Amino acid sequence: MVSKKVTKKKKVGRPKSAGRPATKKKSVRSEKPKGERGGSLVARAYEELKERIITVYFLPGQYLNEGAICALLGLGRTPVHQALQRLEIDGLVEIMPRKGVIVLPDSIGEIIKILDSRMAVEPELARHAAERATAETAAELKALASVQKSDPDISDIDAFTTSDRAFHRKISDMSGNQVLSDFARNLHERSWRYWYLHLWQTLDIQGSNRQHTAIAEAIAKRNGDAAADAMREHISSLKQRLSQIQNARGGARADRHRSD
Repeated sequence: MVSKKVTKKKKVGRPKSAGRPATKKKSVRSEKPKGERGGSLVARAYEELKERIITVYFLPGQYLNEGAICALLGLGRTPVHQALQRLEIDGLVEIMPRKGVIVLPDSIGEIIKILDSRMAVEPELARHAAERATAETAAELKALASVQKSDPDISDIDAFTTSDRAFHRKISDMSGNQVLSDFARNLHERSWRYWYLHLWQTLDIQGSNRQHTAIAEAIAKRNGDAAADAMREHISSLKQRLSQIQNARGGARADRHRSD
């Protein structure tokens, strides 16, 4: 619950310090085709607002004014309001009557829960992908896995997350299980915000590339057990890095208390 003491509203827009690394200005595109995005004003507002929250254009704890959002997106109040309602269901914002909308604060505890949920879903997606893999889809997945090794701009956070999203989305598509895929997509979208806020600080591109390669090779061999195990190792490594960040923060707080 957001503290009632917070009453001052911030203007919509990226603050000078957005809690993310300085990067080349790249657009992180929505994964949906343009025709599908343009089919609904609500869908367009939803996708654009979600992308801005995920990539920390809107900061955790930032107040959003619906009128300002309408001007930013060039849309009316009805699609924007409905989009915000969907984002509230997704756990990205909170709509507070007579106060406005606030981007929900980030929490290491929350992302740990998200990764636990991913651990329950994504190994099964990898297993299904291996069982259904063809020579063509396996080659496409391997090509996506190699992007983190071959792209000279991959150290840019936008480029890295774009490649990561494409890789995991391909596995979901290969699985043939739309229910699990939709669930995994929601979990991914909620976890990407933490890449921008925290995980870029300990970005291990080589380690991520090795893990993606291991997953892709197991799927190409149609070895479901190996694919599931490789995916578990991949997600476990993310949890370990978050735990390191959490421990470092705890140590820093303890040092401040001792100095006081």
